Amino acid sequence: MLYKVVQVRLYPSIEQQIQLAQTFGCARWWWNYALNKSIEAYKETGKGLGRSALNAFLPALKKAQETVWLADCYSQVLQATTLNLTTAYKNFFEKRAGFPKFKSKHALESIQYPQNVKIVDGNVKFPGNIGIVKAKIHRAIEGKVKTVTVSKTPSGKYLASILTEIEGESPITSEGKIYGIDLGLKHFAVVTDGAKVSKYDNPKHLAKHEKNLKRKQKKLARKVKGSKSRNRYRKVVAKVYERVSNSRQDFLHKLSYKLVSDSQAVIVENLNVRGMVRNHKLAKSISDVGWGTFTNFLAYKLERRGGKFVEIDRWFPSSKLCQKCFYQIGEMPLDVREWTCPDCNTHHDRDANASTNIRAEGIRMIKAEGSAVSAVGGEVSPTLGRKSKFRHSPVITEAPPSALCRVG
Repeated sequence: MLYKVVQVRLYPSIEQQIQLAQTFGCARWWWNYALNKSIEAYKETGKGLGRSALNAFLPALKKAQETVWLADCYSQVLQATTLNLTTAYKNFFEKRAGFPKFKSKHALESIQYPQNVKIVDGNVKFPGNIGIVKAKIHRAIEGKVKTVTVSKTPSGKYLASILTEIEGESPITSEGKIYGIDLGLKHFAVVTDGAKVSKYDNPKHLAKHEKNLKRKQKKLARKVKGSKSRNRYRKVVAKVYERVSNSRQDFLHKLSYKLVSDSQAVIVENLNVRGMVRNHKLAKSISDVGWGTFTNFLAYKLERRGGKFVEIDRWFPSSKLCQKCFYQIGEMPLDVREWTCPDCNTHHDRDANASTNIRAEGIRMIKAEGSAVSAVGGEVSPTLGRKSKFRHSPVITEAPPSALCRVG
């Protein structure tokens, strides 16, 4: 079974915008109420409240005079909010995320419809009192519509993320190149397929809009808090951020698609981005470049076509290891972009050498895991390495015996 998400732009009428605003408000209020109840219960009993216990509060709240307006909200939206809250608690206790936070009306607004949403004549039909909302569907919605998430951006746009279920299994990719990728700041990505090295420059999306953004932020800061003028101009600033985000997403989608479309495996380093942004000199550049988003794009696109996404350990000395004789030097500051191996006198470009070593280590991992890969793009002899891991549960990619890469 395959799952696919398509995001479409919605154009609700004025009346539908009011109804959506009310639904956003109800979902936000119920999240905060349920979170508060869970916190109180934990303080009293040492245990939180489950999904069923929280949903049991809803019938009484809908009948109470002060919260009777909850009855106007589509019931499954509130139940989906409960599910999201209990999932957030589960992620917290399993140390995958922080503690759930109370929601503000000034933050991103979103609601979920877990079922009964339909595509009608190129538009989206929602259950309840909202009805059919005009939409711009830029690609076909394949399969059965499951969950639909409606959100409103800070700039005032309405979006619907439509999750569909498609029958059938993802194809197994046994042919194609194996890419090793070294991510950086000067060059966003240095990619090798074993035969050649390609460098993709960092687009520096935020830097291109920084001057315009500072000017608009200063103008916003001068406006009186709570005024209509400030609220209107807040959307002007939000649109600049939206342009930065859209240009970044476009670049990352195009590059990830290019690499995935002709590959059977992509190998990257498992970067500690959270730790790296603590360096105040590089924090803005690291946050702008979008390494985490890029690796997520690679992962789901490879998973969809049956390829492998492999992350090698962040402590693997990819830059310090000579790809020819495997000599490892001691220290290499960031300003050293080229170096010569003292053992075999091979001259290395730092990033190209790193991407080659990343590729070799990834192939070693794949073979150690038991999968066979074809050595498209040149033979590789993986040797040294550190303990590494797969980002996703591996999918077997078999290749003909004659095409298997040899371990030296």
